[in-house]
Amino acid sequence: MAYETYTTKALVCGTKNRNTADRSYLLFTREAGMLFADARSVREERSRQRYALQDFSLIRVSLVKGKAGWKIGSIEPLTNLYHAAEDKVARGSVVRVVRLLRRFLHGEEAAQELFDLVTHGLTILKGEVPERAFVEQVLLVQILAELGYVATKDIPEPLQRVAPEAAGILRSDALASIVDRLYTHAVSVSHL
Repeated sequence: MAYETYTTKALVCGTKNRNTADRSYLLFTREAGMLFADARSVREERSRQRYALQDFSLIRVSLVKGKAGWKIGSIEPLTNLYHAAEDKVARGSVVRVVRLLRRFLHGEEAAQELFDLVTHGLTILKGEVPERAFVEQVLLVQILAELGYVATKDIPEPLQRVAPEAAGILRSDALASIVDRLYTHAVSVSHL
C-alpha cells in the first residue's frame, strides 16, 4: 500500500526522545498545522537529519501519513531562528513566541496565514528591533487573534494589520497598555 507524501515548510517547536535512537518532533507546519512526526535513528551520530531537526529550526520537510501517525522523510534546512538570533534578548523573543504556539495551538488544521505571520515575526525578532518588548507583544496578540483568543475588533486600529517590524514606530504608552491588557486577558481566560 502506497502512502502519500506531503512536502511543506515547518517550524520545529519541540522534541521527545523515543526508544534508543528515535525521536518525535512537534512541528508547526504551513499545510497541516501542529503535529507530531517521528524520525527513525535520528539520534545516531551518522544521521544527517539530526542537525536540521534542532529546536527552533525552520525547515522544508516531506511527511508521510502512516497508520501510526506522521513520519519524517527528507529534510531541507532553511535556518535555525535561535542560533541566527543576534543576542540573548533576541533568542528570548524567539523562545517566547514558540512557547506561545506550543501552549495555544493544538491539532492538525491548516493555518497558512498564521504560519506566515509567525515565521515573518520570528525573522524580524531574531535581529535588532527598536522597541523589542512592544513589537513582541504585538506579535503575540496578533497570533492569539488568529487563533481566536482575542477579538480582532478589540485590537487598536493601527495595530490590526500592521507588520510586526512597523509596530515599534507606532508605540505609545496608551497602545502598550491596551496590548498588554489584551494579552493578559487572553492568557487568563484560556485556562491553558
